[in-house]
Amino acid sequence: MNSKRKLLVLICVFTLIFTFYISPNIVFASQSLYVAGIPAGFTIKTSGIEVIGLSEIVTDEGKFSPSKDIDIRIGDIITKIGNEEIFDASSIAKILSLSKGEPIEITVVRKGEVINKFLTPKQDKDGKYKLGLFLREDLNGIGTITYFKENREFCALGHPIVNENQDSLNIHSGDAYECSIFGLTAGEKGKAGELKGIFLDDRKIGCLLKNTKTGIYGKANEEYDLSKFPKMEIGIAKMGKARILTCIDGIKPMEYAINIVKIDDNNKENKNFVIKIKDKQLLSITSGILQGMSGSPIIQNGKIVGAITHVFLNDPTRGFGISIQNMLEN
Repeated sequence: MNSKRKLLVLICVFTLIFTFYISPNIVFASQSLYVAGIPAGFTIKTSGIEVIGLSEIVTDEGKFSPSKDIDIRIGDIITKIGNEEIFDASSIAKILSLSKGEPIEITVVRKGEVINKFLTPKQDKDGKYKLGLFLREDLNGIGTITYFKENREFCALGHPIVNENQDSLNIHSGDAYECSIFGLTAGEKGKAGELKGIFLDDRKIGCLLKNTKTGIYGKANEEYDLSKFPKMEIGIAKMGKARILTCIDGIKPMEYAINIVKIDDNNKENKNFVIKIKDKQLLSITSGILQGMSGSPIIQNGKIVGAITHVFLNDPTRGFGISIQNMLEN
């Protein structure tokens, strides 16, 4: 191979490597987003029902705990009984009634593993067949919507919704509503504070689509007005001064001063940087980051660079943030 051809090959290889690593940021930087920062109420129905407690069934023959006997555990997700998929408690009651106390197969998901077991329902003194479980079929909570895209897709929280075992939940269906903050509990060392809000049922934002390590994603209704939100370009976070857009009273978000004190671009989930609250007004009211602020946009030099995800329990003035690139990749 002559020297000119070698040089051409090297240039081509370098160009490919350069394009591979740089072009994603160029693509992201060319986008603009509607930056929200609004509190939202989420109603979620999961795929399956979560076990939140075990109980005994009082029968004429004594007390029994059929689920405990076959090692059903708190945090397990019941996805099927027999051949029927489970989405709510009423479907379980119907299946148990038809079982007449005969052994039935139950499918649970535990830390991502699918487990099949057989259990025998027991009839209580009221004549109802039961499994000896306390179940949770719906979830409700508040958080912050970070952004909307032009196609009306949105992302909130910046982290997943998890169960008792800190496993991510699969969303079967769900909705997002505007929310009004009416109070809060300030944070303190060793205990996270929280925002308190009420769902505005007449102000539905849209539906939820999926729950991931980088947030919950959904799509706004066609009639939901996005023009009320400022439009910003996407930026890349740098160490130094920045601001968060969050709401601690009513429905209108406000900007508050923070510092980005550490950056980790290699984290592919939701801990790309550490932030510290510097705004004296916010600190005097909240003592720092509260539960419900997750998803609050982080703005730097007039661009959106990420969102708050977690608070440090030993120091509520500090917390983690996720980069906007990670949120958009999902």
